[in-house]
Amino acid sequence: MSGTKKSGGAKSGAKSGGKSGAKAAGGRGAQGAPPPGREERRAARMQETGGVADPKASSGEMTRFHKRYIDEVREKLRAEFGYTNPMQVPRLEKIVINMGVGEATGDQKKLDAAVTELTLIAAQKPVKTVAKKAIAGFKIRKGLPIGCKVTLRKSRMYEFMDRLVTIALPRVRDFRGIQGKGFDGRGNFAMGLKEQIIFPEINYDRVEDVRGMDIQFVTTAKTDAEAKALLKAFDLPFAN
Repeated sequence: MSGTKKSGGAKSGAKSGGKSGAKAAGGRGAQGAPPPGREERRAARMQETGGVADPKASSGEMTRFHKRYIDEVREKLRAEFGYTNPMQVPRLEKIVINMGVGEATGDQKKLDAAVTELTLIAAQKPVKTVAKKAIAGFKIRKGLPIGCKVTLRKSRMYEFMDRLVTIALPRVRDFRGIQGKGFDGRGNFAMGLKEQIIFPEINYDRVEDVRGMDIQFVTTAKTDAEAKALLKAFDLPFAN
């Protein structure tokens, strides 16, 4: 009996060893080369889609400006600056929209209205920002909500950029272009808007107060010249 058991164990060991050996050999392929790792596959995917690992994961289909970046903007920047690696080409990383509501110190309903309007503009729920320190002259206590902000990435970022350039900015009164003084020296650009009613999502009849907002474009560019060329390729109208 004991001999039979031993032989059965040897048989199962040989069987399992053969499977594991075959699996290991199959994992390396016919040529013996290891399969591409996760980072290599992710880098190749981001190179194809312009910095977005899975553009269809959140929206279901690629937006118009994202497709434009892949088809036109990326090749234009590569020819202009002579990049040797496709991953060196600058791209939009995120867009941050910030709306300050100073009247919220006396009436928090004003902040709730601003959150509702920013939700309509960005198509994403913003978060409330609080005061970092108390300022007695402005009746601000530490931790008091005094504004809201939202961070857009991937498809929502490109979709907002599209609406800003093609619909919102042309509706600004006496618009003569954006002053190119908002670069921070590290490839990021900030601009301000005085009225939220330039966005068609806002119903003018329901607006109680006209509020402005700050918009920051965060890019992967190393210099301001590269970042400005990227934003110009998206038809952001600079005056200088």
